[in-house]
Amino acid sequence: MAEMASAGALIYDWNVAGNGYPHRSTPVEFDDETLRDGLQSPSVRDPSLERKLELLHLMEKLGIHSVDVGLPGAGPRARADIEALCREIQDAKLKIRPNCAIRTVMADVTALVEIADKVGMAIEASAFIGSSPIRQYAEEWSLEFMLKQSEDTIAFAVAHGLPVMYVTEDTTRATPDTIRRLYRTAIGAGATRVCVCDTVGHITPRGVRNLIPYIRQLIQEIGADVKIDWHGHNDRGLGVINTITAMTSGVDRVHATALGVGERVGNCSMDQLLVNLRLMGYIDSDLSALRKYVEVASEATGVPIPGNYPMFGDDAFRTATGVHAAAIIKANKKGESWLADRVYSGVPAAMVGARQKIEIGFMSGVSNVVHWLLERELEPAPKLVEEILRAAKERDRVLSEDEVLQIVKFVKAEREHPVEIDTVESWKTEMRKS
Repeated sequence: MAEMASAGALIYDWNVAGNGYPHRSTPVEFDDETLRDGLQSPSVRDPSLERKLELLHLMEKLGIHSVDVGLPGAGPRARADIEALCREIQDAKLKIRPNCAIRTVMADVTALVEIADKVGMAIEASAFIGSSPIRQYAEEWSLEFMLKQSEDTIAFAVAHGLPVMYVTEDTTRATPDTIRRLYRTAIGAGATRVCVCDTVGHITPRGVRNLIPYIRQLIQEIGADVKIDWHGHNDRGLGVINTITAMTSGVDRVHATALGVGERVGNCSMDQLLVNLRLMGYIDSDLSALRKYVEVASEATGVPIPGNYPMFGDDAFRTATGVHAAAIIKANKKGESWLADRVYSGVPAAMVGARQKIEIGFMSGVSNVVHWLLERELEPAPKLVEEILRAAKERDRVLSEDEVLQIVKFVKAEREHPVEIDTVESWKTEMRKS
């Protein structure tokens, strides 16, 4: 093998073998729902306006195309924040475009028209209504009622200069005929987008591959220049893969939230989605701001980042396993940083502003200890390595930095000032207790 190898030569990619990824003739667009749909989670805080503005600018840095800035019908505070966010987009000359969720009722669309007039910009109206038989039964809605509500609301918004995305909640459990009649009516009233929703996280990737071609064929039959959005939830743990499947099936824009926050178990995760699409070659966006975006979203909403959360959890690029650590260390010794970043990682840590971390625990080996010490410019003397490894094997968890440094301090003191055997054993007993 050549001294300097390439990633392509060392990683056989079954993802692109055979059929590979479907081709897209147009770039995928992203709509960030963190500040509206994401805040429907019962566990979140409504972020301060300052935090919302910070997230808005991070979305801009990530190249996200549009943002749902709120629901005007939620009350005065929501309307004030919507207005402030739209003014910031104007004043800072941001490329990101605002949209607002509205129910298909006149009160909501009137409130949005008033905000748009105040700030002097067109705000996309995301007019939503339930579409599945189960929702119709629970609400006691007739299809005729739904068609009239949709038509009246959309026509009013369009007459007042607002672009409209027609959002059929629970599309993934709606009948083909209902979808057909709702979309024909909405498009006839002036909607320029339709949004296919997996509102309760019901669908599987196979279902997405069945549904999206049906929607595309319907739009083609209508003969209108209408774009298709996808909005998915994560109830079955399929939020990200369903969104990727929708994107590869031909939708124009996909919706997601930071950390996947949202009602029940949440929405598709924007951060996971962006990393996957970058690795798949669908986007080449600079993701260096992604860690900050995730951290600000976590702090602003009060939603903690789990330790095992992909890419951004504490354990994402961290190992205490001897075999894994040894492979990373050997890769580092070859002087090829990309190699150490991939030998035991499906996501390069550097892509998201992180690095590989080697810890010391009960499954560690000598390599872990030596690496840990050298990283901190400490001499890995055999006696010191032995004591640290012995302490690690006696624990049921990874040693903390303070615990390792305590051992370093003791071994150094023992070398400089030898102590009695009972003192050593007493110290070791205390260490075991801790």
